[in-house]
Amino acid sequence: MTHLFRVLILGAVFILFASGCSTTQRYTQSARTVTEQLLISEAVARSLPPQPAGILPMPPGSSVLLETAGLGGGGPDQALLQQILLAWIGKQGYSIQADATKASHRVNVVVDALGTEFAGNFAGMPPVQSQFIPFSLPELALFKSQYQTGYAKFHLNIYELPGGRFVGSTPSYMADSYYNNYTILFFISFTRTDLPYPPELGPFRKSLNKVRPDDN
Repeated sequence: MTHLFRVLILGAVFILFASGCSTTQRYTQSARTVTEQLLISEAVARSLPPQPAGILPMPPGSSVLLETAGLGGGGPDQALLQQILLAWIGKQGYSIQADATKASHRVNVVVDALGTEFAGNFAGMPPVQSQFIPFSLPELALFKSQYQTGYAKFHLNIYELPGGRFVGSTPSYMADSYYNNYTILFFISFTRTDLPYPPELGPFRKSLNKVRPDDN
């Protein structure tokens, strides 16, 4: 009985210690976390080649009207894609028009997929809340992994104006990016990502308030 009592006391002390050492992280105060925003914008940026190399079946200097459609029903993700495409098409020497009567071609952006995926693995004890004990037990992870992937896939359909004759389609533009977080033995945490300058949390984060070499 004495041995069992000691085991219970040691267990309670361990749980209280783990509770005191655990942290609560609020992931976002906005509709999307900064990491999700970077995953999507990076995937879109990577999907576009620096030069179209004859991919766009339009004469040089054509006036272009850009329209976007996808299963997401518009929204900020497709608006971001449209703005990135407008700049990319403009850099190729095409003139961007908002009025169809002033455009020689209409470019329809067909968004096949644009967003983030999340998955993970967990081994340990999940957080516990009970009416029988006066405190909640935190998550205790022997191993935990969280995988976030940003993905972009789209193609362009091009038509002549004002007649609307179909000119051609581009190959699919597609790319992805990832941000993975791992926790081992309760407190050891690290991240693997291909994002440039991802957000960091905690007292040992690296400050981004300096001019980067590639900012000039």
